[in-house]
Amino acid sequence: MEENYIVSARKYRPSTFSSVVGQKALTATLRNAIATNRLAHAYLFCGSRGVGKTSCARIFAKTINCEHPTPEGDPCNECSSCRQFNENRSLNILELDAASNNSVNDIRELTDQVLVPPTEGRYRVFIIDEVHMLSQAAFNAFLKTLEEPPSYVVFILATTEKHKIIPTILSRCQIYDFSRITIADIIDHLQYVASQEGITAERAALNVIAQKADGAMRDALSIFDQVAASSRGNITYQSTIDNLNVLDERYYSRLLEAFRSGNVPQALMVYKDVREHGFDSHFFVNGLAQYLRDLMVARDPATLPLLDADDSVKELMAKQGAEMQPEFFYAAMSLCNDADLAYRQASNKTFLVELLLIKLCQLCGPSHGYSGDGEGRKLQKIEPVAPAASVATAPAPAVAREPAKTGAEPALGTAQAQPKPPMVQGYKTPHVASLRASEPNAASAAARRSTRGHVSMASAMQPKAVEERASVASAAPVNRSAFTPEQVLDLWERYMAANPKAHLLVNTMRAHQPRPAGDAENPELYVVTVVNPGQVELLSQEKPVLLPAFRRVLCNDYFDFRIEVDENAAAPTAWSDRDVLNHMVEQSPHLAQFIADFKLTLS
Repeated sequence: MEENYIVSARKYRPSTFSSVVGQKALTATLRNAIATNRLAHAYLFCGSRGVGKTSCARIFAKTINCEHPTPEGDPCNECSSCRQFNENRSLNILELDAASNNSVNDIRELTDQVLVPPTEGRYRVFIIDEVHMLSQAAFNAFLKTLEEPPSYVVFILATTEKHKIIPTILSRCQIYDFSRITIADIIDHLQYVASQEGITAERAALNVIAQKADGAMRDALSIFDQVAASSRGNITYQSTIDNLNVLDERYYSRLLEAFRSGNVPQALMVYKDVREHGFDSHFFVNGLAQYLRDLMVARDPATLPLLDADDSVKELMAKQGAEMQPEFFYAAMSLCNDADLAYRQASNKTFLVELLLIKLCQLCGPSHGYSGDGEGRKLQKIEPVAPAASVATAPAPAVAREPAKTGAEPALGTAQAQPKPPMVQGYKTPHVASLRASEPNAASAAARRSTRGHVSMASAMQPKAVEERASVASAAPVNRSAFTPEQVLDLWERYMAANPKAHLLVNTMRAHQPRPAGDAENPELYVVTVVNPGQVELLSQEKPVLLPAFRRVLCNDYFDFRIEVDENAAAPTAWSDRDVLNHMVEQSPHLAQFIADFKLTLS
């Protein structure tokens, strides 16, 4: 009769401290505690799933009761106590699953068993797994016993969520934090298991399994069994990625080549191939971001230890990362992060990802430019483009003229407190989303926008950094193109349309429109006349954002407006309920008939 199949996670579960993978420092500490007979009455083993917490608890419990431990501090597995434990019939070692035994009555039964001394051996060990699942009342019932147990009792608590355990329990335990198992350790252990099982496995395939396991050896062994069953004992790289539905890194390598050459069609075709193989676009974006991050840390020997991978993979990624400049990775990761944040809200998710790939290609493409090859390649500065003449809907303005006064700018009225922001070159056709300009002080602008609930409209026209804005501004000539009052009013309306949620601002702008100030020396100066100081403050707060947008679209660095209060405006009066009703009836005659039909009156 054939023996029943045992999964690798159980068959190769560690039985000695020497066989525990990836926890050398922790197991050495436990060995020393046993060798010097310095045992605590309570231990807490913390860590993520599959890192060896319960296995180490069992080995520790077996070792302290072993009659003939080895010189290395491991159990002999031959004495009566070890054999009883290995055969699951030891009365000195008890395990409790707190996930299903988390009530006060379960803890009371446990405390009753604590009073029973061991029939053979020196200690009775109680292993409580998933201890964070105990109820608050159960924790409180357990406190006294945990603090002062009998001398022959040792408690070992295990949990994946230490933050859920109350502080009074933590203070009574020695705490051991188990680390995630590295990819190199997982690969080495999987190779050992494969050799024991007579399975051939490519190291690249085991690397994929190790990455999929995410630091958990139990998960790695389970995945290993799955792939081994599908490949009939011959684990190859291709069979592994097919079985696990893993996005092959060769896709990312092809994308990186497209980014280097600025080849947008190639990048889009790679993405099409990814979608045709059934991979989720959001998963693809996150995988691309992780791949770019790994290349960035691999290119510099100082940050290479941050890459959790096999040595051969580290060497390959270091070579690939060295082909690109750090500035590319910084900008590319930022774009991937923005796409990740916008993915859930995007109505056309495929278009969002394609736009991301286009932007990544442009980082190294002809528009941004690289000079030289390999390590000598550096990002070139974008040359400014001559601005367009005017708004698309307005007549073509006159040719830009020089300022009236040489060497000094004309006075711009009371509103000339802000420094002139730099002009952004290359503007062609104005768009509603581009009317909002960024302020020199980005932090204060963001604060004002969040306060009023405005939407940002600067993304289509702004450079990506303050340094680029400064460099473009230093190279740009002074603009003073002619414009008409109709163009100003048109932009005023566009700005209101672009901020529909800023009700107070929109109502103020709709009621008070700019008009020429009539200053012969400064024809670009306009006046906005309001009726109260509150409106002055509101428009003054918006002016640092609104003014640069107007200057940009009008191609005139001297356009300005000042805000004045109309001293002759009638003071606002409060309406009574009757006044409000009369006004509503005037606006809607049908309302009077409705009131008469239902015989409504003011209360």
